[in-house]
Amino acid sequence: MKLSRVILPVALAFAAITARAQDNRFNLFLDTAASLQLDNSSGTAEGAFRARNLRVDVRGAVGEHLTYRLRQRLNASSAPGSWENFSRATDFMWLGWKFNDRFTLTVGKMCQAIGGYDYDENPLYIYQYSDLLNSMEIFYAGVQLAWYPVKDQEIIFNVTNSYNYRFEQEYPGGAFLTDGSQAQASAAPLSYLLNWNGHIGPVETRWGGGVINQAVGFNNYVAFFGQKLSLPAFQVYLDIMGSAEDIDRLMIATRELGGTGYQKKVTYTSFALKSNWQFSPGWNLMTKLMYDGASVPEHRHYRKALGYAGALEYYPIKGQDLRFFLAYIGHKAWYTLDSLQDSGTGRAEIGFMYRIKAY
Repeated sequence: MKLSRVILPVALAFAAITARAQDNRFNLFLDTAASLQLDNSSGTAEGAFRARNLRVDVRGAVGEHLTYRLRQRLNASSAPGSWENFSRATDFMWLGWKFNDRFTLTVGKMCQAIGGYDYDENPLYIYQYSDLLNSMEIFYAGVQLAWYPVKDQEIIFNVTNSYNYRFEQEYPGGAFLTDGSQAQASAAPLSYLLNWNGHIGPVETRWGGGVINQAVGFNNYVAFFGQKLSLPAFQVYLDIMGSAEDIDRLMIATRELGGTGYQKKVTYTSFALKSNWQFSPGWNLMTKLMYDGASVPEHRHYRKALGYAGALEYYPIKGQDLRFFLAYIGHKAWYTLDSLQDSGTGRAEIGFMYRIKAY
């Protein structure tokens, strides 16, 4: 039986049992988003009702030291990954131990601590990611140590797997590169990341980066810099993201440039600028602009892409995270190579998002 079919009743039963325990804090959320979409990404206009997000999020604490979280996607495959034995449908499955006010240790499946606000946002609230983020897998098994040196400052050291599946499944057909060579699997493909979440005056920061081992002698280097300003009725953040990949991990350049094998030495850059303006009680205007660039040694800066989104959101019930929205999302890419063309895509949506506090 698929895990996604049993996780909700199991979580509810667990809530009923553990809630009786002394000093137990338990929360169960249902994240759901669906809309009527008019979309031309396939080349022809299509209209359909679609579920964009359906997750169950269980989180809580027992006593003063132990915390836990499970977040499961119900509309994704629950087949276990051959390397981790976690399903890709499982975003989080971790336990945390608070030693004191300065140090916390977390083990299990977690989000890699890279940085950035779009990266860290609940996917429920994302209408569209940048091309870089949309191509990344970010949930892996590992261990994380968080240090809080002073109030409102957090430094995280994070070590996780680099893959969900075995090497031969991550690189089907063998990790052959465009120069004819073949990469070999590492004995311990791990990612080492350092993340700082803090403040510089009124600006909040989520900066981080590190190295992700891909194969013997091949690494992926990432750096994300997120900064956010929050005012009573207006919030804005800017994420600056980069990824330098010995083997094309995101697969954007490999898919677009074709040829035999995976592209080498690919560099991706990305920017995401997002704002929310609560211009009237119960109303919010969201705007978002995204830029993506890609470069390979043979074709420097061959790709530039622009994404944009806007949404008018209405919150009908005060104190409930329920919103109805009307949104438009667009995307267009430009290439220096005549063989690559993009006419652009657009998607209009009318729907709802609801983070239900079920327990």
